[in-house]
Amino acid sequence: MSPAATPDATDVADASAFLDVEDLVVDYPTPSGTVRAVDHVSFSVPRGGSLAVVGESGSGKSTIACAIVRLLKPASGRIVLDGTDLATLPERRLRPLRRRVQMVFQDPYGSLAPHLTALEIVAEPLRVAGVKDRTERRRRAAGLLDRVGLPATALERRPDEFSGGQRQRIGIARALASEPDLLVCDEATSALDVSVQAQVLDLLRELREETDITYIVIAHHLGVVREISTDVVVLKAGQVVERGRTADVLAAPVEPYTRSLRRAALDPTAIRGLKPRTLAASTPTRTPAPATTAPEPHTAQTPHTPHTVSPEGTGK
Repeated sequence: MSPAATPDATDVADASAFLDVEDLVVDYPTPSGTVRAVDHVSFSVPRGGSLAVVGESGSGKSTIACAIVRLLKPASGRIVLDGTDLATLPERRLRPLRRRVQMVFQDPYGSLAPHLTALEIVAEPLRVAGVKDRTERRRRAAGLLDRVGLPATALERRPDEFSGGQRQRIGIARALASEPDLLVCDEATSALDVSVQAQVLDLLRELREETDITYIVIAHHLGVVREISTDVVVLKAGQVVERGRTADVLAAPVEPYTRSLRRAALDPTAIRGLKPRTLAASTPTRTPAPATTAPEPHTAQTPHTPHTVSPEGTGK
């Protein structure tokens, strides 16, 4: 483990940080005992900054995201947002602050109400925030949908009428409706194909340039965070193993684990699932051995390959 994995006390309490996560611990109760998903993790993000939290599945990334937005309550540690510790606040005091911290979820379809139109989905946070005039809510919601690149013809359509990338844009517009100071993107592009990933990352980058919003980006591999983050924290089994400026970590990762993530992002053969057409076209076709008898309709064949591409092997 790199010496940077365990920060000194002087590094943890950063007075200039907008978000300061200090010694965060999150446990999950199970029938066989308590499982520690996040083990004394610390990092800081300045206002308007962008930090990526990277690691393989099960490393604790999404648990950190859920703790920051207080969908999970930490076992110990602090989550200090602009001077207020969110980790210890009771729900009564936390509720007014929730608009300041919003989340874009990994599954753009599962996170949207299927019976509402795009306009209604984005207008709902405005109603909760106290915008009572329905016409004003719809006007502002339409403006947000236009801002994320959806046409006016999309306003009255429901989630199942959109592509995955369009649904994720609706999710981003909904998150922006509350005018948050901090946006947590939990694998916001991993369910999308490579070209749509690039479009959503471009959108997030443009939004950060236009506003003072602060990002926490949860991702599987370094190929995605290169486009959106200035700093990166690498997790393994709930602990920080490496951290630093994204450009520096990408150029010369110190830890073997980080180097393996970097190789996965750069090596197209690391892709699992259905390969891109360009890669599949270059793969030699294996000629099957001649069969003496015709196979029965339901004999065992090669297992179906899911039409997904693992985030470990994708990148812009």
